[in-house]
Amino acid sequence: MTTQTQPAETAHAEIRTLVDQLFRTLDERKFAAAWILDFVTEDVRMETPLGTTEGPDAARATEEALARYDRTQHIAAGILTDVDAEAGQATASWNALMTHVHHDTTLRERGADADPLFTVGGHYEADLRRTPAGWRFSRVAIRAVWTKGQPPLGIND
Repeated sequence: MTTQTQPAETAHAEIRTLVDQLFRTLDERKFAAAWILDFVTEDVRMETPLGTTEGPDAARATEEALARYDRTQHIAAGILTDVDAEAGQATASWNALMTHVHHDTTLRERGADADPLFTVGGHYEADLRRTPAGWRFSRVAIRAVWTKGQPPLGIND
């Protein structure tokens, strides 16, 4: 079997595109069946401030987390990669600004002065594997550095 490696610049561009596509999918909530496999390996490990999930549970946990909000906007910046082309593995990290818009029901329950936004500044760290379908995240860790506003109802209440 012949293994073909790809230049680091090409891998970086593909990984950057993968991040952008993931963030767009999260914000547009285009969750077709098995949507997450466009971004992750089947054995992915997702580490978030809400907990850790692995494998098939990652899609469900992601969808549940986003359903706590009316809308979201995820912005990635400063994507850095370290690619081992021979092994078909890479690491990536990036800064993220994650803005969450609360549901009207949350705002009504919290009262007239409730902040409609919950904003998180943080960074992502990820491990990736090159698969026949392209680069996929095998581990994603989301680390909050700061927050502004209140998380959704039921979190830290």
